[in-house]
Amino acid sequence: MIARHWRGLAKPEFASAYIEHLRQQTFPALRSLHGFKGLSIRRRRYDIGTEFLVISEWESEEAIAAFAGTDIERAVVPDTVRRMMVEFDTRARHYEVIE
Repeated sequence: MIARHWRGLAKPEFASAYIEHLRQQTFPALRSLHGFKGLSIRRRRYDIGTEFLVISEWESEEAIAAFAGTDIERAVVPDTVRRMMVEFDTRARHYEVIE
């Protein structure tokens, strides 16, 4: 299994809206993809915004490619989310899940 990590720092006024976006749009889309295993969100608050670490789990790199395209490290960040962020990763990181 492979864990895909992506991090973004949401503007303070958009932290709740970002969580709602994940729940209403991102999660349902991912759940429909073959090879998607699960997703979790971590958050950490700062004065300038809320940092989110989104970790999705996948069966294989091929399954990730169904979501991200052939360049699986390319972050998938819709324009609506880009406007919510102070900063965000443009590249995702992948880790082989050992245990």
